[in-house]
Amino acid sequence: MKDLHVETSLSHIAKFAPFEDVAGASHFPIYNTGTFDLKKQDGDKIYDYTRSDNPTREMLENLFTQVEGGAGCVCTHTGIASVALLFETVLKANSQILVEADCYGGTFRLLKVFKEKYNVIVHFADFTNFEELEGILKNNPIDLVLCESPTNPGLKIIDLEEVAKLSHKYHALFAVDNSLATFISQKPLDLGADFSLFSTTKYISGHGAVVAGAIVAKTEELSKEIHYYANAGGRSQNPMDVYLISLGIPTLKIRMKEHQDISIKIAKFLEEQPYITKVTHPALESHSQYDLAKKQMKYIPGVFCADFESLELAEKFIENTKIFGEKCSFGSPDSRVEIPAKISHASFSKEELEAIGIAEGTVRFSIGLENIEDLIADIEQAVK
Repeated sequence: MKDLHVETSLSHIAKFAPFEDVAGASHFPIYNTGTFDLKKQDGDKIYDYTRSDNPTREMLENLFTQVEGGAGCVCTHTGIASVALLFETVLKANSQILVEADCYGGTFRLLKVFKEKYNVIVHFADFTNFEELEGILKNNPIDLVLCESPTNPGLKIIDLEEVAKLSHKYHALFAVDNSLATFISQKPLDLGADFSLFSTTKYISGHGAVVAGAIVAKTEELSKEIHYYANAGGRSQNPMDVYLISLGIPTLKIRMKEHQDISIKIAKFLEEQPYITKVTHPALESHSQYDLAKKQMKYIPGVFCADFESLELAEKFIENTKIFGEKCSFGSPDSRVEIPAKISHASFSKEELEAIGIAEGTVRFSIGLENIEDLIADIEQAVK
């Protein structure tokens, strides 16, 4: 299925299966098996062991490859496993990696592991500062450049095209964690990245019922490498989780628009409240990179931050909410709040949090699909 719009591809996932189901099932069957009988296969593709290849998982990998505009994909058993697979593929002992300072807490923790166990040298930088970025690339043999856009939780917008040019100028591979925006909003590979990786736990599956991830490579050579290391390290996703993700994918476009629209209204409401000192939402004109966000993304994710005037008030708000759950992750139908310094970014020091614009009283909102009047009423009663 070539040259289709993304939402059309998402509505016909079974068409991306490696072979046609004999019954013409709308949902391709779940091959929930560990092994396959080699004597009973006569097709071009031979399956032997689900860790290596599985028809159900291959369907999802084919879909992600097309919608991201890549050469190949590996679906992983968790979102952070896709980051680990990227590191296992590209990095070796004493490698150097350049990472946006405002990165996901799980990535930060994983970098610490690679630094301690494999002596990987990690450089952090503000990727909106091209002078700082180029200075590090010019003076160090960087193997891999990694960022998110929007960043989490600081919600900076990274100019992916410019970072890709700088990375390749100094012979580094460039990878983008596209979990927040998703391929329905932006395609990192089209903007110059070598890898696009994402947690399918979040917006892509949409229901919060599974943990999973994926990584898409731009070239055939890189695709072969991620498949090799995924098989060697047992990073592959199980078929049942693939099925759960496939149930949510067709509605991604309408969900992303709804998440965006509701979150903008709530962010604007909070901007008017006296107990809020700052709201950071890329879809608001008050955001310093509003124009870049509009240019680079089709939809703005329903995640934003609001700084309460004190940590005590932020904690009171979260404790008193009835609809908003205090949960990590984002992109589910239910609205969620968390204090990054206490949950998702607890591995950051106070100084590191301040450097990326996260205060003690910063609350990260992930807006779900509830009625906006109910959400605003819940906020109002929670701060009384």
